[in-house]
Amino acid sequence: MRKAKTYVIIGGTSGMGLGLAQQLVERGDRVLIGGRNSGRLEAAARQLGPLAITRSVDIEDRASLTTFFAGQQELAGLFTPGTTYRTASFRDADTETAESPFRSKFWGQYWAVHAALPYLGKNAAIVLMSGAASVRPLGNPAYSACNAAIEGLARALAVELRPIRVNCLSPGPIDSNLWRNREAAIREPAFDSWRALALTGEVGTVDDAAGAALFLLDNGNMNGSTLYSDGGYTMR
Repeated sequence: MRKAKTYVIIGGTSGMGLGLAQQLVERGDRVLIGGRNSGRLEAAARQLGPLAITRSVDIEDRASLTTFFAGQQELAGLFTPGTTYRTASFRDADTETAESPFRSKFWGQYWAVHAALPYLGKNAAIVLMSGAASVRPLGNPAYSACNAAIEGLARALAVELRPIRVNCLSPGPIDSNLWRNREAAIREPAFDSWRALALTGEVGTVDDAAGAALFLLDNGNMNGSTLYSDGGYTMR
């Protein structure tokens, strides 16, 4: 019988993070879910059941990350999709907007791995998250550069942290609650544009992204790689 493992997902209360958590508990693994919103944490705990525990964490706060991981043992994996940021064009972005992707998405994941390191098992797996704009930007240069930097970070960490494996998931737009909570007048034109750019002609699903993250966690021969779960967008 397969021995249950424990995984950590920072940003596991919605979207691909919650989708991955669901896949993990369904196969009998335990998950530690981190997030900022107490209501969403409680909802995730109810949905996932007794194999999930939740803790509050702010990925932009190193002290919060330290507290979040304290007391854990032999963690099998870490996935870090939980970030918030703003985007704007190069000409229009103020300092706060331009720096927000790096502050939250790059440095947040960087310090999350740093805080997790003492608690990861010898053969643990880390999955960072970037985005397909790293390879094929459509404006928002700070955001595009941030995603490329995260992919570089995964490669460098894979070298330094071995035998811990470090990979990066780079999705395109995902039809998740993030988009579903936006007005149709905003969501549908964005999705139509994406369908025209992706080779599949489709927008990705939460299950698509969660399955890709699970593959990177499980496959022992994947290390230092970036997996583009983007419907072929980066090939056009």
